[in-house]
Amino acid sequence: MIDFSGQRVVITGATGGVGRALIETFHTYGAEIIGYDVAGADFDGLPVKHIYQFDLTDKAALQNAMRDTCTDRPPPAAVISNAGWTRAETLNDVTPEAFEKELNVNFKAAAELAHAFLPIMRDKGGAFVFISSVNALTHFGNPAYAAAKAGLLAWSRAIATEEGCSGIRSNAIAPGSILTPNWAHRLAVDPNLADRLKNLYPLGRFVLPEEVAQTAAFLASPLAGGITGATIPVDAGLMAGNMPFLNEIASL
Repeated sequence: MIDFSGQRVVITGATGGVGRALIETFHTYGAEIIGYDVAGADFDGLPVKHIYQFDLTDKAALQNAMRDTCTDRPPPAAVISNAGWTRAETLNDVTPEAFEKELNVNFKAAAELAHAFLPIMRDKGGAFVFISSVNALTHFGNPAYAAAKAGLLAWSRAIATEEGCSGIRSNAIAPGSILTPNWAHRLAVDPNLADRLKNLYPLGRFVLPEEVAQTAAFLASPLAGGITGATIPVDAGLMAGNMPFLNEIASL
Protein backbone atom coordinates (compact mmCIF):
# COMPACT_ATOMS: atom_id res chain seq x y z
CA MET A 1 0.00 0.00 0.00
CA ILE A 2 1.19 3.53 -0.79
CA ASP A 3 1.45 5.57 2.39
CA PHE A 4 2.93 9.07 2.70
CA SER A 5 1.59 9.72 6.19
CA GLY A 6 3.79 12.24 8.02
CA GLN A 7 5.77 13.00 4.85
CA ARG A 8 5.98 16.18 2.82
CA VAL A 9 5.61 16.34 -0.97
CA VAL A 10 6.36 19.34 -3.20
CA ILE A 11 4.21 19.67 -6.33
CA THR A 12 4.83 22.31 -8.99
CA GLY A 13 2.18 23.47 -11.44
CA ALA A 14 -0.10 22.63 -8.56
CA THR A 15 -3.37 24.11 -9.77
CA GLY A 16 -3.36 22.82 -13.35
CA GLY A 17 -5.27 19.77 -14.51
CA VAL A 18 -2.54 17.26 -13.67
CA GLY A 19 -1.40 19.30 -10.66
CA ARG A 20 -4.83 19.06 -9.04
CA ALA A 21 -4.90 15.31 -9.61
CA LEU A 22 -1.42 15.03 -8.07
CA ILE A 23 -2.51 16.98 -5.02
CA GLU A 24 -5.66 14.91 -4.49
CA THR A 25 -3.79 11.65 -4.99
CA PHE A 26 -0.90 12.39 -2.65
CA HIS A 27 -3.33 13.84 -0.09
CA THR A 28 -5.35 10.62 -0.23
CA TYR A 29 -2.14 8.76 0.60
CA GLY A 30 -1.58 10.96 3.66
CA ALA A 31 1.05 13.40 2.37
CA GLU A 32 1.43 16.98 3.55
CA ILE A 33 1.31 18.91 0.28
CA ILE A 34 3.48 21.92 -0.54
CA GLY A 35 2.07 23.57 -3.66
CA TYR A 36 4.10 25.75 -6.02
CA ASP A 37 2.38 27.74 -8.76
CA VAL A 38 2.33 31.17 -10.37
CA ALA A 39 0.91 34.28 -8.73
CA GLY A 40 -2.86 34.33 -8.95
CA ALA A 41 -3.20 30.55 -9.25
CA ASP A 42 -6.46 29.26 -7.74
CA PHE A 43 -5.73 26.99 -4.77
CA ASP A 44 -9.28 27.21 -3.40
CA GLY A 45 -10.55 23.86 -2.16
CA LEU A 46 -7.25 22.06 -2.65
CA PRO A 47 -5.84 20.21 0.39
CA VAL A 48 -2.52 22.05 0.37
CA LYS A 49 -0.67 22.68 3.62
CA HIS A 50 1.73 25.34 2.32
CA ILE A 51 1.21 27.52 -0.77
CA TYR A 52 3.96 29.36 -2.63
CA GLN A 53 3.01 31.57 -5.55
CA PHE A 54 5.90 32.69 -7.72
CA ASP A 55 7.44 32.28 -11.17
CA LEU A 56 9.62 29.16 -11.25
CA THR A 57 11.87 30.84 -13.79
CA ASP A 58 12.70 33.54 -11.22
CA LYS A 59 15.85 32.13 -9.60
CA ALA A 60 15.70 34.33 -6.50
CA ALA A 61 12.03 33.52 -5.89
CA LEU A 62 12.70 29.82 -6.40
CA GLN A 63 15.55 29.84 -3.87
CA ASN A 64 13.42 31.75 -1.36
CA ALA A 65 10.51 29.33 -1.69
CA MET A 66 12.79 26.32 -1.39
CA ARG A 67 14.53 27.70 1.70
CA ASP A 68 11.22 28.57 3.36
CA THR A 69 9.87 25.13 2.50
CA CYS A 70 12.72 23.45 4.34
CA THR A 71 13.68 25.83 7.16
CA ASP A 72 13.03 24.12 10.50
CA ARG A 73 11.04 21.43 8.69
CA PRO A 74 11.92 17.96 7.39
CA PRO A 75 13.03 17.77 3.76
CA PRO A 76 10.38 16.63 1.31
CA ALA A 77 10.03 12.92 0.69
CA ALA A 78 9.32 13.71 -2.95
CA VAL A 79 9.49 16.59 -5.40
CA ILE A 80 7.08 16.31 -8.31
CA SER A 81 8.06 18.63 -11.17
CA ASN A 82 4.82 19.06 -13.07
CA ALA A 83 4.78 22.67 -14.27
CA GLY A 84 4.79 23.01 -18.05
CA TRP A 85 3.51 25.18 -20.88
CA THR A 86 3.59 25.38 -24.68
CA ARG A 87 2.06 27.36 -27.53
CA ALA A 88 4.63 27.10 -30.36
CA GLU A 89 3.04 24.22 -32.29
CA THR A 90 5.57 23.90 -35.15
CA LEU A 91 9.06 25.11 -36.03
CA ASN A 92 7.51 28.08 -37.85
CA ASP A 93 5.98 29.19 -34.55
CA VAL A 94 9.26 29.04 -32.62
CA THR A 95 10.31 32.66 -32.39
CA PRO A 96 13.40 33.47 -30.31
CA GLU A 97 11.08 34.63 -27.53
CA ALA A 98 8.97 31.45 -27.66
CA PHE A 99 12.08 29.28 -27.75
CA GLU A 100 13.53 30.92 -24.64
CA LYS A 101 10.26 30.87 -22.72
CA GLU A 102 9.43 27.24 -23.44
CA LEU A 103 12.93 26.01 -22.58
CA ASN A 104 12.93 28.06 -19.38
CA VAL A 105 9.47 26.94 -18.21
CA ASN A 106 9.64 23.29 -19.23
CA PHE A 107 13.27 22.41 -18.57
CA LYS A 108 15.43 25.01 -16.87
CA ALA A 109 13.05 25.81 -14.01
CA ALA A 110 12.44 22.14 -13.20
CA ALA A 111 16.15 21.32 -13.39
CA GLU A 112 17.12 24.23 -11.15
CA LEU A 113 14.40 23.35 -8.64
CA ALA A 114 15.70 19.80 -8.36
CA HIS A 115 19.28 21.02 -8.12
CA ALA A 116 18.29 23.34 -5.28
CA PHE A 117 16.64 20.54 -3.31
CA LEU A 118 19.44 18.00 -3.76
CA PRO A 119 21.70 19.20 -0.90
CA ILE A 120 18.73 19.13 1.49
CA MET A 121 17.53 15.68 0.48
CA ARG A 122 20.96 14.09 0.10
CA ASP A 123 21.60 11.23 2.57
CA LYS A 124 18.05 11.52 3.87
CA GLY A 125 16.50 9.74 0.91
CA GLY A 126 13.73 10.94 -1.30
CA ALA A 127 12.43 10.86 -4.83
CA PHE A 128 12.14 13.18 -7.79
CA VAL A 129 9.44 12.62 -10.39
CA PHE A 130 9.58 14.71 -13.55
CA ILE A 131 6.41 14.99 -15.63
CA SER A 132 7.82 14.94 -19.14
CA SER A 133 5.85 14.05 -22.29
CA VAL A 134 5.63 11.60 -25.18
CA ASN A 135 6.84 14.63 -27.17
CA ALA A 136 10.23 13.91 -25.63
CA LEU A 137 10.25 10.44 -27.21
CA THR A 138 9.15 11.18 -30.78
CA HIS A 139 7.93 14.19 -32.69
CA PHE A 140 4.29 15.24 -32.34
CA GLY A 141 4.92 18.96 -32.83
CA ASN A 142 5.70 21.65 -30.24
CA PRO A 143 9.46 21.37 -30.96
CA ALA A 144 10.75 23.73 -28.25
CA TYR A 145 8.52 22.10 -25.63
CA ALA A 146 9.59 18.66 -26.86
CA ALA A 147 13.28 19.56 -26.63
CA ALA A 148 12.78 20.87 -23.10
CA LYS A 149 10.88 17.77 -22.00
CA ALA A 150 13.60 15.57 -23.52
CA GLY A 151 16.10 17.53 -21.46
CA LEU A 152 14.16 16.58 -18.33
CA LEU A 153 14.70 12.91 -19.12
CA ALA A 154 18.46 13.44 -19.31
CA TRP A 155 18.43 15.48 -16.09
CA SER A 156 16.43 12.79 -14.31
CA ARG A 157 18.93 10.13 -15.39
CA ALA A 158 21.81 12.33 -14.18
CA ILE A 159 20.24 12.61 -10.73
CA ALA A 160 19.51 8.88 -10.64
CA THR A 161 23.08 7.99 -11.56
CA GLU A 162 24.98 10.51 -9.45
CA GLU A 163 22.72 10.64 -6.39
CA GLY A 164 21.70 7.00 -6.00
CA CYS A 165 24.49 6.55 -3.48
CA SER A 166 22.80 9.29 -1.41
CA GLY A 167 19.52 7.40 -1.28
CA ILE A 168 17.86 9.60 -3.89
CA ARG A 169 15.83 8.16 -6.75
CA SER A 170 14.74 10.02 -9.86
CA ASN A 171 12.26 8.97 -12.53
CA ALA A 172 10.17 10.55 -15.25
CA ILE A 173 6.69 10.07 -16.65
CA ALA A 174 5.92 10.57 -20.34
CA PRO A 175 2.18 11.20 -20.60
CA GLY A 176 0.24 11.21 -23.82
CA SER A 177 -2.41 13.83 -24.50
CA ILE A 178 -4.48 14.87 -21.50
CA LEU A 179 -7.55 17.09 -21.89
CA THR A 180 -6.55 19.77 -19.41
CA PRO A 181 -7.22 23.53 -19.80
CA ASN A 182 -3.98 23.68 -21.83
CA TRP A 183 -5.99 22.27 -24.74
CA ALA A 184 -8.57 25.05 -24.65
CA HIS A 185 -6.87 27.16 -27.35
CA ARG A 186 -6.85 24.20 -29.75
CA LEU A 187 -10.41 23.13 -29.07
CA ALA A 188 -11.59 26.71 -29.51
CA VAL A 189 -10.36 26.51 -33.12
CA ASP A 190 -11.55 22.93 -33.75
CA PRO A 191 -14.03 21.47 -31.22
CA ASN A 192 -13.80 18.04 -32.91
CA LEU A 193 -10.02 17.78 -32.65
CA ALA A 194 -9.98 15.59 -29.54
CA ASP A 195 -12.51 13.15 -31.01
CA ARG A 196 -10.33 12.65 -34.09
CA LEU A 197 -7.06 12.35 -32.19
CA LYS A 198 -8.32 9.75 -29.73
CA ASN A 199 -8.41 7.27 -32.61
CA LEU A 200 -4.59 7.38 -32.66
CA TYR A 201 -4.51 5.74 -29.22
CA PRO A 202 -4.82 1.94 -28.83
CA LEU A 203 -7.06 2.48 -25.80
CA GLY A 204 -9.26 4.75 -27.93
CA ARG A 205 -9.04 7.67 -25.53
CA PHE A 206 -6.78 10.32 -24.05
CA VAL A 207 -4.93 9.86 -20.76
CA LEU A 208 -6.65 10.87 -17.52
CA PRO A 209 -4.89 13.22 -15.07
CA GLU A 210 -5.52 10.69 -12.30
CA GLU A 211 -3.55 8.06 -14.22
CA VAL A 212 -0.48 10.28 -14.31
CA ALA A 213 -0.93 11.14 -10.63
CA GLN A 214 -1.20 7.52 -9.54
CA THR A 215 1.96 6.67 -11.49
CA ALA A 216 3.79 9.56 -9.83
CA ALA A 217 2.68 8.39 -6.39
CA PHE A 218 3.91 4.88 -7.12
CA LEU A 219 7.29 6.10 -8.41
CA ALA A 220 7.73 8.35 -5.35
CA SER A 221 6.81 5.57 -2.92
CA PRO A 222 8.88 2.73 -1.44
CA LEU A 223 6.96 0.34 -3.69
CA ALA A 224 9.21 1.63 -6.48
CA GLY A 225 12.32 1.43 -4.31
CA GLY A 226 14.31 -0.39 -7.00
CA ILE A 227 13.28 1.92 -9.85
CA THR A 228 15.44 4.89 -10.72
CA GLY A 229 16.51 6.53 -13.96
CA ALA A 230 13.41 5.20 -15.71
CA THR A 231 10.91 6.88 -17.99
CA ILE A 232 7.39 5.46 -17.72
CA PRO A 233 4.97 6.15 -20.60
CA VAL A 234 1.42 6.84 -19.42
CA ASP A 235 0.05 7.28 -22.90
CA ALA A 236 -2.97 5.03 -23.53
CA GLY A 237 -0.68 2.94 -25.74
CA LEU A 238 0.36 5.74 -28.12
CA MET A 239 4.05 4.78 -28.19
CA ALA A 240 3.35 1.05 -28.51
CA GLY A 241 2.76 1.24 -32.24
CA ASN A 242 1.48 3.21 -35.21
CA MET A 243 -2.29 2.98 -35.26
CA PRO A 244 -2.82 4.92 -38.53
CA PHE A 245 -0.36 2.61 -40.31
CA LEU A 246 -1.99 -0.48 -38.82
CA ASN A 247 -5.45 0.71 -39.81
CA GLU A 248 -4.28 1.29 -43.36
CA ILE A 249 -2.84 -2.19 -43.86
CA ALA A 250 -5.73 -3.83 -42.00
CA SER A 251 -8.14 -2.32 -44.51
CA LEU A 252 -6.45 -3.92 -47.54
